[in-house]
Amino acid sequence: MPEPPSLLLLRSLRAATWPTACWSCRYQALHSSSSRNAAKPPPPKSTSTPTTPASQSWEASKKEKNDDDFTPQLLGRPIGLHQPPRPGQNIGVDKRSLRQRRNDFVNWEKHLERRKELAAQVSKPYFRDFSAMRHQKGKSFLSNPRLFKAALSLYFPNLSGQTLANTKVAQDTTTILDDKVSVVTVFSSLWAENQTRTFCSEAANPELHRLLLQHKDVAQRVDINIEPNTLKYWLLRLFMYRVRRQRPADSHGRYFLIRRGVTEHIRESIGLLNSRVGYVYLLDRECRIRWAGSGIAEQTEKESL
Repeated sequence: MPEPPSLLLLRSLRAATWPTACWSCRYQALHSSSSRNAAKPPPPKSTSTPTTPASQSWEASKKEKNDDDFTPQLLGRPIGLHQPPRPGQNIGVDKRSLRQRRNDFVNWEKHLERRKELAAQVSKPYFRDFSAMRHQKGKSFLSNPRLFKAALSLYFPNLSGQTLANTKVAQDTTTILDDKVSVVTVFSSLWAENQTRTFCSEAANPELHRLLLQHKDVAQRVDINIEPNTLKYWLLRLFMYRVRRQRPADSHGRYFLIRRGVTEHIRESIGLLNSRVGYVYLLDRECRIRWAGSGIAEQTEKESL
């Protein structure tokens, strides 16, 4: 019979097959691992619904974003500024002294106002005006069928820019609009200018054109071309001689090219909601906005104008 293994051999085998830690360390290790396993919650049962295919979800999002049902609403309240315009306002040039600039720089309230203006400019999407053109060709609102009452009407702001008569010295619009009934067109591109022509051109509205010719002493048409982009502005200045050839000589002083001074506050006040759309305003002798139109004119809007 083979001899039983010796005690020294059994101890060596136990040391090779069991860790060298003491019993207390082994117990703590085993207890901590078992407690962690017990504390770990079981995985939750899946209750989610089957996912929608990518094509169906894309169609749903496209349907939500597609606002083809947008309908311009009737202009139901007067638009404009509460204060009457004065020559020299909104010229786009900072005439503050160094002391005034320093005081405004350390003024916390004005700093917050400036921060809000910059935040509004940054948050405005660049292609927002382009994407809005797919709704009614950019028409922002429908014209008011009747004139706003003079007591409730608000004012058209003063703007400053060059005219076809004098491209070197800036002129204020208030000096031209004051004491006359004016049909004012505002645009920033050829597309917008063509939209304003649907309201007041000779071909689209011959009756209005006839009235303006018969009553030149009390009525007039004023065109305002707003181009905030510096490069485009100087290109327009370079080719203004072409525009001068296309217009009668007596209307050269009533065509303005404006680059600065049209702030976001002014745009929101007079309804210039889309820079790619043309707008038409009817002003009385005190530069109050009595009627307004946008986009391509409808037949009822021509008649109301």
